[in-house]
Amino acid sequence: MRDIANLFSIFIVNGEQASYYKVHDVPHGSVTRVWYDSPGLKSNRRLTVYTPPGYESSKESYPVLYLLHGVGGDEEAWISLGRTAQIMDNLIAQGKAKPMLVVMTNGHTSNTAAPGESSKGLYKPIMMTPDVGSGNMESTFQDVINFVEKTYRVKKEKASRAIAGLSMGGSHTLFISANLPSTFDYVGLFSAAYRLNRPDAQEIPAVYANYEKNLEKQRDNGYKLYWIAMGKADFLYQTAIDFRKMLDEKKVKYVYRESDGGHTWSNWRLYLSEFAPLLFK
Repeated sequence: MRDIANLFSIFIVNGEQASYYKVHDVPHGSVTRVWYDSPGLKSNRRLTVYTPPGYESSKESYPVLYLLHGVGGDEEAWISLGRTAQIMDNLIAQGKAKPMLVVMTNGHTSNTAAPGESSKGLYKPIMMTPDVGSGNMESTFQDVINFVEKTYRVKKEKASRAIAGLSMGGSHTLFISANLPSTFDYVGLFSAAYRLNRPDAQEIPAVYANYEKNLEKQRDNGYKLYWIAMGKADFLYQTAIDFRKMLDEKKVKYVYRESDGGHTWSNWRLYLSEFAPLLFK
């Protein structure tokens, strides 16, 4: 598997938690790669979409979880390293999670797709692409929602939309959900970076500059769950303390989950397996 530009092998050891990451004899959902038009970014971009078991033969409409990757990832990260399809298949089969679509974006707006999947060719991925900290992903996310709700059988109300992300994707999540304060009833921040600043920025993008006012609108509009998870050894641990202090001062209600370990996929898989069962109740 690939993480940033590194290739490596992984193995899953036996255990209760690891059972969610394995393929079991249960009904399976489908994973597709699709392209959407983003007027805000003036480009066609690639998504990975998980549809739950039975979606193709059903006429039912489903809720959606938008799941965002970290600074080293792309639209392939959650489905490969995150074991999203296996986690969702197993949770749904056990009746622990509602059947839902999971939409996994490419958060690097300077790339339309993962290496080898676009006209850019098999480029070497880097972490700090020019778009990091630009606000472009956050300010154009409505394009993703519009495409999903036009293309798939999904429910189109706040109570049926969730958004979550790890690290940079956690930063994207908190700004997107505040910038669209009447859009999501469920928000998940996994080892979130509060914001990835660019020292060369000439001005602060509006999605960042207006964040606290947007957050207050999000608070006043109400939501069902604002879920924050962080590892005790995570290098962003103090950032999470400072962020929660700000939420407390603004009386923004949240649930905090602290785990062992640090800024690793073992925690992010764990968080997804705990967050998904809380959705769309």
